[in-house]
Amino acid sequence: MKKLLTAVVFVAGTMLSGCAVSTTAPQTPSATPKMSVEDSCKFLNTDTFVPSGTAKEQAAQIGQHYQEVADKVAPEVGAPIQQMADIMKQVAASPTGAKTDEQTAQLTEQINKIGQYCK
Repeated sequence: MKKLLTAVVFVAGTMLSGCAVSTTAPQTPSATPKMSVEDSCKFLNTDTFVPSGTAKEQAAQIGQHYQEVADKVAPEVGAPIQQMADIMKQVAASPTGAKTDEQTAQLTEQINKIGQYCK
């Protein structure tokens, strides 16, 4: 879990703070069979995604990556990852591509939810 948390915090931490919060409805999950919780945690611990480009481009890439991951993993860990995807899509839609303190707190909350399953 520490590796997952470090990877997620690193990716999420690459964004600067300072954009407005908006709400977005979650997208419909795909019909692809989901992994077990155990397999999902293993997958998350080996995920090596690294965004590139400007802050806005990175936020969009992270949001898309989180969306793709949420669609693959067990619902227990997929739901918080979906929330993280939605938050990062909000960040990407901001003028600067920077996270607010509130969005950072929301991401941390979702990471902690994942940590309840991936210990």
